[in-house]
Formats: sequence, C-alpha cells, structure tokens
Amino acid sequence: MKKTPLLVILAILLILPLVVKDVNFQHVMLMMLIFAGLGEAWNIITGFAGQTSFGHAAFFGIGAYTSTVLFYKFNVSPWIGMILGALFAGVVAFLVSYPCFRLKGHYFAIATLAVAEIVKQLFVSWDYVEGATGISIPVVADSFWAMQFHRSKIPYVLIAYGLFVFVLFVAIAIERNKMGYYLKAIRESHEAAEALGINTARYKLLAMIVSSMLTALFGTLYAQYILYIDPFMVFGLEVSMKIVLLTVLGGLGSIYGPIIGAAILIPLSEYTRTLLGGTGKGIDLMIYGILIVIVVVFEPRGILGLLRKRSRRRINYGKSTA
Repeated sequence: MKKTPLLVILAILLILPLVVKDVNFQHVMLMMLIFAGLGEAWNIITGFAGQTSFGHAAFFGIGAYTSTVLFYKFNVSPWIGMILGALFAGVVAFLVSYPCFRLKGHYFAIATLAVAEIVKQLFVSWDYVEGATGISIPVVADSFWAMQFHRSKIPYVLIAYGLFVFVLFVAIAIERNKMGYYLKAIRESHEAAEALGINTARYKLLAMIVSSMLTALFGTLYAQYILYIDPFMVFGLEVSMKIVLLTVLGGLGSIYGPIIGAAILIPLSEYTRTLLGGTGKGIDLMIYGILIVIVVVFEPRGILGLLRKRSRRRINYGKSTA
C-alpha cells in the first residue's frame, strides 16, 4: 500500500473539522470517523478472513454499556470502562465464535445475527442496566477524565480521530503480517488453507476477538457523546447493517474501503435526517441501498474497484497511444 494517499487522507480528516467551525459539519465528521473505524474493525474478520458477521452491534453495545454502567453506578472513568468494555467484548467474541465457526457461509452470518439479537434482548430484560428504559449518563463539568465536553465537539472529534487511526494501523499491521496472509488464504479457500497447514480455527477466532475489541472502543465514545443509551440504540440491527454496507460499498477487504464508504454513507445519512426531519427516516438507507445495487452490479469490489479499473484503463490507453 502506498503511504502518500493514506497520509493525505488522514491529514484531511484531521484538518477539516478544525478549520470548518460549523457544528453540524463537526458532528458529521465525528460520526464518519466512528463508522470508518467500525468498518476497519469489521473488515478484519469479514474482508480479510471472509467470515461474514452481521452481529457486530453486539460488541459495539457491550463497549457502550460497560463504560456507561461503570460511570453511572461507580463513577469509574469512561477511559477505564473503554478498556474493560473491549476486554469483555473479546471474551464474548471468544465464547460465541468458537461454536459458531463450525458453521460456514450463510449459516455463520445468520448465527452472528441471532447472537446480536439475543444479546439485545438480554439487555432489554436486565433490570440492573435499566432494561429497555436505557441509561442517561450523568452530566459533569468538562473533563478529559470523564470524556465529557459541552463547549465544543472538537475534543470528541479528536478522540474519534485517535481511535480511528489506532484501528486503521492495527488493520494495516494485520494485513501486512503473517496473520493477514493466513486470513486471506482462509478467505480464498478454507480447505486449501488447512491443506497448507494453517490452523484455520485459531486464526479465525483471533481475528474475531481483535475485531470485536476494536469495535467496542467506539461504543464507549458514542455513549459519552450522546450521553444516553438503550439496547435498541446500540444493539440495533441498523448499527450492524451500516458497518456492513459502508464497507461493501467502499471496497470489502481493502483498507481504503471503509473510509470511502463512510465518507458517502454518513454525510448522506446525517444530512437527509437534518433536512427532512422525521419524514426522512429511512430515506438515507434507501438511497444507500440503490447505490449498493448499482455499484455491485458494475463492480463487486465496490467503489475502490471501480476506481482501480478506471486507473488501469487510463494506463493501458496511455501505453497504446505512446
């Protein structure tokens, strides 16, 4: 992967919200960074390893609830809750994925969807975490330790940027490492990977654990930003589907894919909701669905695939005319 385009993208993502003072724009940038990071985390298990998960909202919600409950009931810093939430998400991923990986293809995807729904219903019925009512996070004075900033959205944006960069470079490190090659071998042919001596169960499980832990980090940030969570908000199918769709649209299995997808979906989602209000609910997803169909019909590898194909055509045309 060439470093220059990535560094340019990272510089733009950092500078834009600092230069543009519009609060709505800063909100959109914050949500874009969160979902781009979630897409990178999901890419590890699905894009690299080829194991489609529709249940990543479970890990997002676990991260959100762990930090929120600890802060709400015991006044524990969300930063500590973020770390513990990631650990809990990793444990849940291990317990759930170990039996689920015995399933293949669509059956595994359906199993992850079912697990996410089970987790949501458990939290809906769990009185200790206020059940379906949800939790309003206590508002305190601006504090980095409490991860609350009421005068400006910039601190939230910078935290989201830091988490995104961290997840991005973890994904890059995995892709370039032995683990990344093993995961891609599993994606291309599970049987061939086993024939080569790769412990497929071990590496799929490891990928799922890493992916779930990274996903949980953003759950904490989202909870502290919104200052209210309930099971339907953080464990909902919409969260998982947004992660899946933006990564597929941008380019599954590519580091740039989630960034491209988030740059299209999140502004579309936020601005249509703002412009149309309650009457626009779901329109963003309908438009996005149309985009997905159009892109997949012409290029299954997403927008990134279309860009690469167009680039190759220009190169070939240049050679033919030289």
